[in-house]
Amino acid sequence: MAIDDDFKSAAERVTQLPKRPPNDIMLQLYALFKQANEGDVTGDRPGFADFEGRVKFDGWKKLQGKSGEDAKQEYISLVEKLEAEAA
Repeated sequence: MAIDDDFKSAAERVTQLPKRPPNDIMLQLYALFKQANEGDVTGDRPGFADFEGRVKFDGWKKLQGKSGEDAKQEYISLVEKLEAEAA
């Protein structure tokens, strides 16, 4: 199976986990997903009042320079780890 297929499968499976992962893991999943699909973060950092937006922006920005393929592989590995922990 190609990495794109594995990535799509992981993105679907993560929504079916029996328990929602902690916020730090959710942020990591978000950032890896965005980096894999859109590349490096663009635009301005959200304002002070948008705390959630700032945290997401900062998490994604930490992955700047990571290739889409590397981000996909890390995302897949993280989802597999979450699935193993839930089993």
